[in-house]
Amino acid sequence: MLYDLISERHAPPYQISSPSDAYAVLKRYANARTERFLVVLLNGAHDVISTRIITVGLLNRTIIHPREVFRPAIVENAAAMLLSHNHPSSRLEPSQEDLAITKRLQEAGELLGIPVLDHLIIGRSGFISMVERGLMTVR
Repeated sequence: MLYDLISERHAPPYQISSPSDAYAVLKRYANARTERFLVVLLNGAHDVISTRIITVGLLNRTIIHPREVFRPAIVENAAAMLLSHNHPSSRLEPSQEDLAITKRLQEAGELLGIPVLDHLIIGRSGFISMVERGLMTVR
């Protein structure tokens, strides 16, 4: 498989109701030395099904394609997903590439019926939520 299972929750369910909840699931990757792109798969109640590393990139870049991002969501019957990647530099401001891939993945999610609820950029200094920053809207 092209993606690795990094956590699977069986009981009790962990529900995501805010970006802070999502960060609690993802913060262990904040200090990674290379960029990682992750997805958190959610059921209809927004309980975490699993968290997956989709790609591991270079120091400050990774290649993302909707095919790889949505494969685990389809296989695991996810109702929605959260996107995340770390910035090894710990500068949390999204790049133009970050914004472009977020838009592309959100459009793919609409087509597949798996909404992308947020995209968190994480680093040693914390996280930002693109939804909270007004950089994306949930449709």
